[in-house]
Amino acid sequence: MRLRVLDESAGTERVVELGGFPFTIGRARDNVLQLTDPNKAVSKYHARVVEDDGRVCVVDMESQNGTMLNDQVLAPSEPAECREGDCLRIGPFLVEFVGDGSSAAVAKTRLPSRSHPAAEGDEMFSFMRHVHELVLERTRKLKRTEEELSPEEFRDHVRQTLTEVLDDATLEPPQGWGREALMSELLDYILGLGPLERLLADDTVTEIMVNQPDEIYIERKGKIEQTRLRFFDDNHISNTIQKIIQPLARRIDESVPYVNARLADGSRVHAIIPPLAVNGPVITIRKFSKHKLTIEDLMRFGALNESMAQFLETMVKNRASMIISGGTGSGKTTLLNVLSNFIPDNERIITVEDSAELRLNKQHVISLEARFANIEGKGEVTIRDLVRETLRMRPDRIVVGECRGGEALDMLQAMNTGHDGSLTTLHANTPRDTLSRLETMVLMAEMDLPSRAIRDQIAAGIHFVVQTTRLGDGSRKITSITEITGLEENSVFTTQDVFLYKQQGFDPDGKVVGRFEATGIVPRFIEQLRERGVKVNMGMFQ
Repeated sequence: MRLRVLDESAGTERVVELGGFPFTIGRARDNVLQLTDPNKAVSKYHARVVEDDGRVCVVDMESQNGTMLNDQVLAPSEPAECREGDCLRIGPFLVEFVGDGSSAAVAKTRLPSRSHPAAEGDEMFSFMRHVHELVLERTRKLKRTEEELSPEEFRDHVRQTLTEVLDDATLEPPQGWGREALMSELLDYILGLGPLERLLADDTVTEIMVNQPDEIYIERKGKIEQTRLRFFDDNHISNTIQKIIQPLARRIDESVPYVNARLADGSRVHAIIPPLAVNGPVITIRKFSKHKLTIEDLMRFGALNESMAQFLETMVKNRASMIISGGTGSGKTTLLNVLSNFIPDNERIITVEDSAELRLNKQHVISLEARFANIEGKGEVTIRDLVRETLRMRPDRIVVGECRGGEALDMLQAMNTGHDGSLTTLHANTPRDTLSRLETMVLMAEMDLPSRAIRDQIAAGIHFVVQTTRLGDGSRKITSITEITGLEENSVFTTQDVFLYKQQGFDPDGKVVGRFEATGIVPRFIEQLRERGVKVNMGMFQ
């Protein structure tokens, strides 16, 4: 068995001769095929290749970031047959099964074009662009009847047209591309989301940023890197935006040149177009893990320690109202999803969001989503409107995806009138900043309330601020859990830190080094629970 290994991060490639089966692939030295990856996107023992009844099969060994076979994510521990010419993606590596009789020269022409089909100036990109124009030309006559066709019928029509175009003897497909692989790639560009399809299928990618047709960046393991994927032009990006928002009844045009939306898998999409975006339309996609994370997952990632996890579980179960604050990409929504797992199953939860992205792992959940105004400027339903509606829906807990404005007042009133234990997130860099921002957002409700009254509401309604931070190495951690204890006579909030993360430096690989610490302070909320006879493990505060 011969394998060709391409390291995209280093730009190197090699051909490996292997003796027989089975063999393992991973980061550890004792793997037959060792893939050295300083970013640890490759697990120590990532995948195993075996022979089963004459078939060669690959098995993902429950790796952290998964294994892809020809752009399909493999289910852990389930064998998948692979043949000559098939390609595995493992972290930044592409591993192609060249076979004993195939030359490495053939593999070199095939594998890079498969992994990066649309690099500007490449033979594949020019071919795809030409075919795309031919297909559009032949389907223009369908414009008037397109709305009458079902999506399946229209897709079948495009596939048939594409087949006819590819059958043209004057076209010369790129070297090394099979017919089905070529059809799949072209359909992604014509009917799908173009180069985004490949990135959305890659579970190691957490953020996709389209700046210009030839500038597509991704975030992987907290680090930003540029891809070689490309859109055809600005118009191609604009059409892709329309494909995303059309099923959601959202709009984007010169009058409203930005939009928030979501994909079918829950990924959050933001798009902005000229004249606001000077250099052309821009797309930003925040992907969320397909695997519903648990508190144990966050502990394994190093986001918090066991004492903090136990404390947060105790607080949620006993109806402490909390705000999760942090900067962009610091893990606020992920933590909110995880903490919701601790809400008892017999409670009714109502979520309110701008774009629905929360995925609470509970049975009794009602999800509400705000609505933007239509083209006539009518029909808008704000988050604040929805928060008010929740009070008529008999909620036990209200979860607001993110507070941005006047809905903060309605949320605080709910927390102070029997709906304690509610959760929300907001953007702030410290717990003190969180309280200041919350006060500012209440003022946005235009109720002309005195500052003292607003702060009384905050101090009475919010028990804890959980601060999340994205550190210099890309890791995300809970850097503090702070209790709101009340107000001083001069209307200054009194707070006390219960847990802190103290950064101590960096290791030789550039990873942040630090430790989580309990401050030794026992929160007043805990003392109140103990007075009511609730048993609490006090060891977590030592």
